[in-house]
Formats: sequence, structure tokens, C-alpha cells
Amino acid sequence: MFDDIAGLVEFVERIADASGKPVGIKSAVGDRVFWSEFAEHMAATGQGPDSIMVDGGEGGTGAAPLVFADHVALPIRQAFPLARRTFAENCLEDTVVFGAARKLGRPPDAALTLALGADMLGVGREAMPAIGCIQAQECQTGHCPTGAATQRPRLVRGLDPTDKSVRMASYIKSLQRDLRSRGHAMEHGHQSKIRLDQISIGNGSGHTVPATEVF
Repeated sequence: MFDDIAGLVEFVERIADASGKPVGIKSAVGDRVFWSEFAEHMAATGQGPDSIMVDGGEGGTGAAPLVFADHVALPIRQAFPLARRTFAENCLEDTVVFGAARKLGRPPDAALTLALGADMLGVGREAMPAIGCIQAQECQTGHCPTGAATQRPRLVRGLDPTDKSVRMASYIKSLQRDLRSRGHAMEHGHQSKIRLDQISIGNGSGHTVPATEVF
């Protein structure tokens, strides 16, 4: 398909031309140089994805092999600011829709990521228990005991869409409600208006520091 930044951008443009739809990419962040060159190429050519979903290295649904989740790519709190800042330095922050994913299904983590500039959030791991996931980490084997990640008829029966869809909707509504409440408590009409200077982060020694000193 492609093996460099120019090839990636060309591939994205081909899909956009063929479909007539916005095209996005999803990527973890590891090589800082890649992101700088990616943003510079997009700024120079005026081409590239319409949206970028930044993946944290923590693992999202729990399907990643442990060696990847533990040791590959930057965690979301480092990855997202790095990627978005790089695009901002090339005056592309209003051109690309930025999303973030990886363990953002709890209101505090979601609110912080929105304050860092995320336009949308991807929620996986925290939502999975709503459909019966027990974090068995068998996703890649086809032997998921709850039926959530398998095509085996006997196991699939454990996933009842009629029941699980209601549970999933309830979880999403609860997350949205809690985020709205946090935004309102900070005198904002919408949670996306939460600012970094309104958030404090634990520094590991029992004390907190303003988020603006961390990011």
C-alpha cells in the first residue's frame, strides 16, 4: 500500500477521491520525528487525512498482546499532546479533527483529554464490561468465553444484542452525563470547554500540580 509519509497521504487522497467522504487515520505515537515530518508534509501539500485518532500505548479494549500494551508506544497523556502540538506548530490544528483513544472511558480521564484539545474520544475498555467482557484477553484466539470477540456459534450465544445494546447505551449515557456535570461545575455549557488550568494532577507523592505545568 505505502511505506512512507508521501505514500500514506497519497493513499488517503485516493480513498477520499473514490468515496467522496472524509478520511481519517488511527495511529499510536512512538517516533517523534515521523509526526513532525507528517505535519510538515501536510502543510506543504495541503493534502492528508481529515481526522487523526491518536492511540495511547496503554491498550484500549484489552485485545493487544501484553508486551505491546506494556512496552510499545507512548501513553495517551504523552502521545496526544505531542501529536496535536506538532500539527499546531504547522498551523494545522483547525484543519484536522483530532481524536484520542485508550482508557478514556472514565470522566476524569475523558475531561482531561478534552481539555488537551481532543475533538472526539474513542472508548473501548471501560465500555466492554457493559456487553459482558471479563478481560479474559482471549480476543485474538477466537475463544472469548463471553462471546464478545469470537465467531464460534457456541460462544456467540453468550452475547445477546437485545440485552447488551441496552447496557451499552446506559453506559454511554452515564459517561456523557458525568462529563456534562463536570463541565457545568466549571461554569461551562459543554464539557469540551473545560480548560487545562481548571485541572490538577497528582504527582505521585501525595500532592497535586496544575495540569498546565505537566502539559
